[in-house]
Amino acid sequence: MNKPTDKQIIDLLMQETVPALGCTEPVACALACAKCREELGDIPDKISVQVSGNIYKNGMGVGIPGTGMTGLPIAAALGAVCGRTIYGLEVLKDVKTGDCLNKAKQLLADKRVQVKMKADAEDKLYVEAICSKGNDSVKTVIIHSHLNIVSVEKNGEIVFSKNDDTNLQETQQRPELSLECIWRFVNEIAIEDIEFLEVGAEMNKKVSEEGLNGCYGLQIGRTLKESIDKGFLADDLLNNVLIRSTAASDARMDGCTEPVMTNSGSGNQGITVSIPVVVTAERLASSREQKLRALALSNLIAIHIHYYMGHLSALCGILIAATGAASGITYLLGGGYDNVVNTIKTMCSNLTGMVCDGAKQGCALKVYSGVSAAVQAALLSIYGIKTNNDGIVDDDIEKTIRNIGIIGVQGMEQTDKTVLEIMTGKENC
Repeated sequence: MNKPTDKQIIDLLMQETVPALGCTEPVACALACAKCREELGDIPDKISVQVSGNIYKNGMGVGIPGTGMTGLPIAAALGAVCGRTIYGLEVLKDVKTGDCLNKAKQLLADKRVQVKMKADAEDKLYVEAICSKGNDSVKTVIIHSHLNIVSVEKNGEIVFSKNDDTNLQETQQRPELSLECIWRFVNEIAIEDIEFLEVGAEMNKKVSEEGLNGCYGLQIGRTLKESIDKGFLADDLLNNVLIRSTAASDARMDGCTEPVMTNSGSGNQGITVSIPVVVTAERLASSREQKLRALALSNLIAIHIHYYMGHLSALCGILIAATGAASGITYLLGGGYDNVVNTIKTMCSNLTGMVCDGAKQGCALKVYSGVSAAVQAALLSIYGIKTNNDGIVDDDIEKTIRNIGIIGVQGMEQTDKTVLEIMTGKENC
């Protein structure tokens, strides 16, 4: 393996930590429809969207910011009415501008929006939007990642194309990380080179505050805070990490109009890699430098594990993000490289197998489980507790990480199909 340069790692961090408004699967649908409208030059008369099972699963029950509604159809309609591709994952930033929402709702009422699952989709992350206006029609395809528009056709003629060779070249250019190179980077990189991570952390803190101040979703964060106020729970590190993390997820999954900083294409995972680290740094009175280095460690470990999983899988990504957070917390507690290794192994032996059953309000419960396990794993590691070479855990940390990928991509393939069958079966009842 070629040793990645600091610049390559920084570029990767910037690529995988971008702001998003709303759940990123509906956002991908909105983005494809927005691109179609931009090429048409007008709001389409008809919108037809086909998506992969994983996109469909993650879009069925999640709140769409500023609408009070859930699901892919309203996201697609909004993208076609007021979405702007220049905003990236914040494509729906203008949802409250003018008459956007009413126009989108009218498209739904007139049955001009159709969203279907594409059984033979080329990738777990696949969106194909066809929008028409009069005699003109535009088709846009997104594949592999939420912002990756690979083709645009207008009236059957190619307007833009990014072929498979281009995608392969981009994949090959991605630096191949290891825990050792991540650890070296985190400890040696100039602090000014990773200051941008603080922007994302502050963004996610703001969403957490919104979740505590408003009545969003399952209100897990608010409930836990009230339990502390009533003396039912201790005002300790674990509970404060849980409160602030779940409050952010509560808000985001219920349609909060504040953007979040993502990790590996997921807002919930962006919340999970950042807020536990920030809260721990605050409780320990860590320096700004320590906080930033811990954030870099947390984000990079999540990105590293995702390399073997992809952005969407049957395995809930909170496991991956919480493993990053656990590593960042371990760092802030004074842990060294071996402690971080043990933390990751403990997380892998604990939460592996937690399934993804779509984006929804209940994702905050999985954030609760993941963040709780993260704090516990970090504390166990600091006290020298480690998972031995058993189960899916290998003495070699890189093999352990690859094993998680194998389970998520290959081992849980049928699980993914079964979960989707259950979910779509309920929808059709």
